[in-house]
Amino acid sequence: MTENNNEDQRPSKMIGVVFPKAKYGVIAAIIIIIGGNLIYYKEAIFSFLR
Repeated sequence: MTENNNEDQRPSKMIGVVFPKAKYGVIAAIIIIIGGNLIYYKEAIFSFLR
């Protein structure tokens, strides 16, 4: 009986919220980091290509 109780520990207002899988969050974080670095270091990257 205690195992079933420990399984559902989310607050009552968040029970209906659907969370994405963790791997999609990791992929999204990597894409955001790479995109931000490309924008921030755009001039340095293009200077290496010349």
